[in-house]
Amino acid sequence: MTSPHTPARITPALMAALLFMACAWFLARWMVPTHYLADDNAPMNLDAVIPQSFGEWRLDASMPYVLANPQVEEQISKLYSQNLSRTYVNDKGDRVMMTIAYGRNQNSNSTAAHRPEFCYAAQGFLMEKVGQRNVTTSQGTEIPAMRLIGRLSERVEPITYWVTLDRSAALPGFSRKWQQLKYGLQGKIADGMLVRLSSIGDVSEQEFAVHDHFIGDWRKAMPTSFEARFFGS
Repeated sequence: MTSPHTPARITPALMAALLFMACAWFLARWMVPTHYLADDNAPMNLDAVIPQSFGEWRLDASMPYVLANPQVEEQISKLYSQNLSRTYVNDKGDRVMMTIAYGRNQNSNSTAAHRPEFCYAAQGFLMEKVGQRNVTTSQGTEIPAMRLIGRLSERVEPITYWVTLDRSAALPGFSRKWQQLKYGLQGKIADGMLVRLSSIGDVSEQEFAVHDHFIGDWRKAMPTSFEARFFGS
């Protein structure tokens, strides 16, 4: 009969379990990413980096872009380091609303860019997904972009958006999660942004063609050192 003061015998199975837990703890500690890739690059200042005029487009100060309600604005300010909203117009009267949300930490779902579908739905919009359609720029590169249609009463808003991680463009879903995992396993914390363009019009392909033309002109005007961080490489 075992005395109550006799130490419990450590069996091989218990030893293996303890060893596994210890290894798992050390591995988890070792794999926590700590290096911010944003610190390796020029500081991001959205307002200064993005030109107020380029190609045939100029800033339309008479039409500020307003969408989010106070609750959504509060959530956005917690998720992102910087936010920028502008409206541009050309001589033909085409207007494109630009919203960019930049974050230093894009490694997890809790800190990464959120889908515009959810933000618009929070405003009362009915959302229709047109689908993924890559934007082919005049530089010959393609940006994986998502096309949406938002409807609110009489307002119809075609939307184009994409997200970036470091210097790679992606879309929310498996592609972004895979990139987040790769950066994390390397001990790196990627920065990135959500780029969203929209216009007020109809659901014709012409509206999305305006977006594509705007993207091409905008990319040409961006400083080379920042280009890939907005459009991917």
